[in-house]
Amino acid sequence: MPEMITVTLRQAEAFHFETAFGGGLPDYATDEPAPLGKGLGPSPVQMLLSAVGSCMSSSLHFAMGKFHETPGQIVTHATATIDRDETKRLRVQAIHVTLGFAAAAASIGHLDRIAGQFDQFCTVGAAVARGIPIHVTLKDGEGKIVRDGQV
Repeated sequence: MPEMITVTLRQAEAFHFETAFGGGLPDYATDEPAPLGKGLGPSPVQMLLSAVGSCMSSSLHFAMGKFHETPGQIVTHATATIDRDETKRLRVQAIHVTLGFAAAAASIGHLDRIAGQFDQFCTVGAAVARGIPIHVTLKDGEGKIVRDGQV
């Protein structure tokens, strides 16, 4: 049976919305940056990047755990390319996610399998990738690129 998750957004003013997550979680403000809004919170694009980056990070952690690996702290950077589409409207054209983990690649067993499958556990990233290209780079603690490619 499908799971349903709901958040409620209430407009505070213009482009500023308060998001209620329920379950005792604190509300969260979003706003567009100037000149549209006042920048009183992250923009919708930043929230999208946060959702994709957080999901990818959690998926990497999950995949490492499946093989009983301890990669150390995971640090993720997510970047959106914004440009006008064929109708001249601004759209997210692509997302690039770079994930790093503290351990050296050589110390992680089954790293090829982990790197090849972790993004498939990402509920948000896999769904977003159907409409927006997502490029993923995975680096170890020494800066070695373990994976670099499209989701």
